[in-house]
Amino acid sequence: MEFLKENNIDIENSIELLGSIDTYNEILEEFLNNINDRLSKLEQFKNDNDMENYSIEVHALKSDSKYLGFTKLAELALNHQTKSEEKDSDYINNNYEELINEANKIIEITKKYLENK
Repeated sequence: MEFLKENNIDIENSIELLGSIDTYNEILEEFLNNINDRLSKLEQFKNDNDMENYSIEVHALKSDSKYLGFTKLAELALNHQTKSEEKDSDYINNNYEELINEANKIIEITKKYLENK
């Protein structure tokens, strides 16, 4: 858990929401199993200028990130959700890389955590 805290993951709040570290770990593994597919869908929806489906997918990313304590990723995803609901594809395109970079950072942190738990 210290490793997660050191990497700005709000693990304490997550455990409070989810009930136990075991539940957290299970949901985290599920998140990792699905994240690449989710990021691929986001990229496809962005490239197709499909703001409706982009909004749905980024909302799910925001929710998962919030529950798992990924505060910055949740905040970025919320911004993308709001802007995609407003059909602001310029914002999505101009800020997409920041969202993906944060997601990739979280992927690496959580992989290291799960390997060493």
